[in-house]
Amino acid sequence: MPSSTHFLGVAIVFAAASVFAPAHAQTGAPPPDVGIVTAAPEPIVFANELPGRIAPTRIAEVVPRVTGIILERVFEQGTMVKEGDVLYRIDPAPFQVRVASAKATLERAKAVQLQARQLTDRQKELRERNVNSAQALDNAVAELAAADADVAAAQAGLDEAQLNLRYASVTAPISGRIGRATITEGALVSSSTGSLATIQRLDPVYADFTQSATEMLRLRRAMKDGTLQEVAPDEARVNLILEDGTRYPVSGKLLFSEAAVDASTGQVVLRGEFPNPSGDLLPGMYVRVEIDQGVQKNALAVPVQAVQRDTAGTAQLFIVKPDDTIERRTVTAGRIVGERWVIDANLKPGDRVVVDGFQKIGAGAKVTPKDWTPAKADAAPGDTKPVN
Repeated sequence: MPSSTHFLGVAIVFAAASVFAPAHAQTGAPPPDVGIVTAAPEPIVFANELPGRIAPTRIAEVVPRVTGIILERVFEQGTMVKEGDVLYRIDPAPFQVRVASAKATLERAKAVQLQARQLTDRQKELRERNVNSAQALDNAVAELAAADADVAAAQAGLDEAQLNLRYASVTAPISGRIGRATITEGALVSSSTGSLATIQRLDPVYADFTQSATEMLRLRRAMKDGTLQEVAPDEARVNLILEDGTRYPVSGKLLFSEAAVDASTGQVVLRGEFPNPSGDLLPGMYVRVEIDQGVQKNALAVPVQAVQRDTAGTAQLFIVKPDDTIERRTVTAGRIVGERWVIDANLKPGDRVVVDGFQKIGAGAKVTPKDWTPAKADAAPGDTKPVN
C-alpha cells in the first residue's frame, strides 16, 4: 500500500507542473494567437549615412590684372553673372595713353624699316653692276634686319598696351553666383590687392563626405568573400538629408573616393554631385549623405519588434517550430534596414518568426500562428540607418 510520503511527492510534482505550465494550459484555454513572418531570402542594398559638407563645383576669385583706380562697380552683389561680364571698371585713361604711345613707336619703327629696305634694294642693284663694295651691301642688309626687329618689338609693345587697356575692365572668369564686393569705387587696386569678389558655381554642387578607413576596409572584405556584392555605378543611389532632417528631393551620383587616408582623422573623403536648380544647397552647408555601397543578395530580415534582448543585451528571436511550439533562439542582428533588422546568423529561410503577441508566450508554449500585417508599410529595403 502506498505510503503517505509517496502521495506527498506526487502532489509536489503536480503542483510544480501547474506553476510552470503556460497560462492557457492551466486554464484549459486554447493556444494564444501570435503574429508571425516567414523568413525569406531577398537582395537588400547596404547603404551608409555619412557626414558631409556642400561645396561649389567651380569657384573663382575676381582679381585685377593691372594697377589703377576703381571708377565703377558694375555687378549687383549676390546675383548670377556670366563668364565675360564686366564687374569693375578701372580708370582707362593711363592705358589709353600707353596705347597711343605704342602705336606711334610702331609707326616710327615701320618708317625706319621702310628706309632700310629701300637702301638694301639699292645696294643690291649697285652690287650687281659692281659699282659698290660687298661690305656696303652687308651693312644695308644688317640695318634692315635691325629695323625688322624694332618693328616686331614695337608691335609687341602695342599688343601689351592694348591688353592692359582691356584688363581695365575686370570681367567674370566663370559663370555663377557672385558674392559681396570687397572694394569700393575710388580704391587703388593692383594684382597684389587680392580678391575683389568671389564667384561660385552652385548648379550642380558637390557634397564632400567622409567614411572611416576601417568601415571601408570591412566593406571591401565583405565584397571579397561574397557576403556583399558591389552596386553597379549606374544603380548606386546617393541621397542627401539636410540639417533640419528633411530629405533633398533629387538624387545625385558618386564621383570618386580618395586614394589616400587622412593621417590625422583616419577618414577617406568621397565626393558626390547633386543638381541644385533652386539654389537650396549652399556652400558650407552640413548634410548627411546616404550612399549605396553594396548588395547582400540572400539576406534574411525581420521587423525590428521581432528582435528581443535578454538582460545581457543579446539578440533573440521567438521561432514557431513545426509543432506550433515556441523556441527562443539567439541570433546575430547585423544592421537596421528601414524598419527591419538584417539577421546575419542563426536564422534559416522558412523559419516562422514571432512579431506580435510576446506577452502571451514563453519558450515551449503552444501557439496559434497567424500571418502578421504591419500597421504601416515598411520602408524601402535600400533605406539603411546606421546602427550605434
